[in-house]
Amino acid sequence: MASITSDIGNQSGTLPKAAQPDAPTQEPMIWVNGQMMPKSQASVSVFDHGLLYGDGIFEGIRVYNGKIFKLQQHMDRLYECADKIFLDIGVSREEMIKIQRQCVQANNITNGYIRLVVTRGEGSLGLNPYQCPKAGVICIADTIALFKPEMYEKGMRVVLANRPKTPIECLDPRVKTLNYLNNIMAKVEAIHLSKELGITKPEDQLLEVIMLSTDGKVSEGSGDNIFIIKDGKVFTPPSEVGILEGITRRFVKDELCPMLGLEVEEKLFTIDEVYDADEVFLTGSAAEMIAVREVLTHDNLKHTGTHTISEGEGPITNALRTKFREIVTSDDVPED
Repeated sequence: MASITSDIGNQSGTLPKAAQPDAPTQEPMIWVNGQMMPKSQASVSVFDHGLLYGDGIFEGIRVYNGKIFKLQQHMDRLYECADKIFLDIGVSREEMIKIQRQCVQANNITNGYIRLVVTRGEGSLGLNPYQCPKAGVICIADTIALFKPEMYEKGMRVVLANRPKTPIECLDPRVKTLNYLNNIMAKVEAIHLSKELGITKPEDQLLEVIMLSTDGKVSEGSGDNIFIIKDGKVFTPPSEVGILEGITRRFVKDELCPMLGLEVEEKLFTIDEVYDADEVFLTGSAAEMIAVREVLTHDNLKHTGTHTISEGEGPITNALRTKFREIVTSDDVPED
């Protein structure tokens, strides 16, 4: 491991040029329940249970060089999540893939983002999902930029959320449902603390959190999975702690780390182990890979401490992100 870490440490830190999101040339075209229509005309019923109750599922998927990154894995998760909430999508896997490709083509997307949403569909004002005869299917192909470029270069600052992660026994976070209020309320803590501290520099903004399980174990961010690096070894929480099994997380864990000869272990760990890590980074389809340089703590939005992880993106994180960008900017973007 020492020689591997040494090799990584000799990385120049210069990343391949990132694929820039395509500039929209017209009003976005959205697929809604069997029809492709302009964004200004796209709508769903006010009786749709996705709107009324957050009853549905979704996928956020990246498009690189015209390829839909890890498309098959996203489809696996979509249909598995549908089964777990007893939702009949009513569209075959092959047709769902065709819909996404049509949306990408209709919006002239070469590098962008797909948001695929399946709702329970239109029904009554009651909770009964079986009064919704047909699921709703929405596909959006557009661009996304969660964080400023400066954050990728310098590493971001995050907040330890006071709000715990919803336990698996209550609502399994491995099911990517439309109900994200637990995550949103945690994220709000970071945004409000950022305002409370008067932070104005883009690279210093507090936009993400680390959420703990109800028994104090590290789970994930509001929209990202977390990895820590200690003594050249990479660790990430297991899904049993209550996390979404991220597609980018799996790519880093099962493919990128082995490519670089890095050992990865899924294990439970505490926030103190995050503070003591040599490097910390987050992964997600929208965020891709981003280092964490500081973790701030608070009590009812009163800043109580700052824990510095690193001065910027560490060498192993840099090596992994470099490899990630090499792959997604290549002519062989994996759709498996």
